Amino acid sequence: MIPEAREVHLSRKDRKVLEACCRSPVTLQRDLKRARIVLLAADGRSTRSIAKEVGVQPRIVSLWRHRYADHGLEGLQDKPRPGKQPIYTKTTDKRILKLLDKPPPQGFARWTGPLLAEALGDVDVQYVWRFLRSHKIDLVARKSWCESNDPNFTAKAADVVGLYVAPPAKAIVLCVDEKPSIQALERAQGYLKLPNGRALTGQSHDYKRHGTTTLFAALEVATGKIIATHSKRRRRVEFLDFMNSVTATFPNRKLHVILDNLNTHKKNKDWLKAHPNVQFHFTPTSASWLNQVEVWFSILQGQSLSGTSFTSLKQLQEHIDAYVNAYNDRAEPFVWTKKKVRQRRFKGRRITQL
Repeated sequence: MIPEAREVHLSRKDRKVLEACCRSPVTLQRDLKRARIVLLAADGRSTRSIAKEVGVQPRIVSLWRHRYADHGLEGLQDKPRPGKQPIYTKTTDKRILKLLDKPPPQGFARWTGPLLAEALGDVDVQYVWRFLRSHKIDLVARKSWCESNDPNFTAKAADVVGLYVAPPAKAIVLCVDEKPSIQALERAQGYLKLPNGRALTGQSHDYKRHGTTTLFAALEVATGKIIATHSKRRRRVEFLDFMNSVTATFPNRKLHVILDNLNTHKKNKDWLKAHPNVQFHFTPTSASWLNQVEVWFSILQGQSLSGTSFTSLKQLQEHIDAYVNAYNDRAEPFVWTKKKVRQRRFKGRRITQL
């Protein structure tokens, strides 16, 4: 049953607002219909005739006539609705974070969305994923870090960085290290055409081993050039043989050599006495990344060794030698930009010693 029609009296100001609403091309359909209902009702039209013209049910016309008559233009706005109560609350979020602080189930390396949902028991896996995304928590990506416990970290690091930033006058600064056990692997290689027409370079999973080589390398900090040689092993005798070849390359020059804390690099007092122009500088414990030759080893791996195939150990060594020659033709020194060195412990990073 339709309630008795309410008389609608429009002020001049309200009429202008409603007419402007009807003319505007950006007015929502629901607001347009409400404005037309009130304007037609103010003209004395009946509820049924308004419903037929606007295209709504008579009860809808009666609703907005009453709402405008009681509350004016504010009555034409939607009232706030309570809506559905959320299933998951901040308590659920705290439970997920608390679970992430615990080790994953036995046999698993890390937590996953399904594992978290299963452990919680009453939380859908889709909500777990949404929560992780909103908090920028990535369960797959892994980040490694290196924390040095060397009590003399600051002094040693400052010594090494000082050689990079302000090398001694008329002296050569070299970064020396070894890349051991480089494998000569023979793999079938070629182009692979996918069903969608895309062509990719690829290699076979099967391979044949042809031995390994150890690469000794010295990076000249001032020029970025590399001195390299191959060896079967990385003992003290091979290291000192390499250092003999390095000193022969720079006769009568003062050499400052940056090394990591490998045992073969230390306890070489007799050799140093025989070569008074050479001085060893050691990076702090667990901080070999301060040695710039490590950066070059990464470049060598990415540009020369990854995705290649060798039929013999000799071919691998010749390949590396060719790369070193090509690299030296365009070598540029690395630029050390960080001048402040300080030792700082990890704090508030949820790091657990297992």
